[in-house]
Amino acid sequence: MAHSETVETEAGSARVTWHPAEKARLVLAVSHGAGGGIEARDLQALAGVSPGHGVSVALVEQPWRVAGKKVAPAPKTLDVGWRGLWPALTRPGLPVVSGGRSAGARVACRTAVELGARAVLALSFPLHPPGKPEKSRADELLGSGVPTLVVQGANDPFGKPEEFPKGAYELIEVPYGDHGFAVPKRAPIEQDEALTIITDGVVKWIASLV
Repeated sequence: MAHSETVETEAGSARVTWHPAEKARLVLAVSHGAGGGIEARDLQALAGVSPGHGVSVALVEQPWRVAGKKVAPAPKTLDVGWRGLWPALTRPGLPVVSGGRSAGARVACRTAVELGARAVLALSFPLHPPGKPEKSRADELLGSGVPTLVVQGANDPFGKPEEFPKGAYELIEVPYGDHGFAVPKRAPIEQDEALTIITDGVVKWIASLV
């Protein structure tokens, strides 16, 4: 059964909602983006599927979100919140895959080595602001320092899969998906199929880590 806990950090009170596996081998900790919460379709899909594969999922809500604010603070403050949460994520005594979507993916990349993450899961990594490919954040992704999986929508305005630089990471493309992995009604794949591409890919990748 899912259960939530409040974790105090230097950035304020954060919240972790656990979706535990019966015989967990690993913890997958994922946070939300700068404009949404853990209700995001990809985070919910991973929380629904992963525990059946021996992976406990921790859905992390950053302090700004818990406080009811609409917009995320500066990246440095997000990193402070993530660092403050980390002891709660490692408490089960299992390896932790650090992850998130969009801004949360950037946090995971920036802090992975320092916190001792086993790997990084970057959902909808915001390679650049929409329409500004020259403002690349590729260095954050390439500098994660641990095994990294990017899951990217083919139509993500923050960076399409073909825009990503070569590097020591894996990438799964979600056909027709936008930044939230939504697929248009006219697309030849259904929304459920798009989410299955994500969950199947992540489950397979995590199995290769353990």
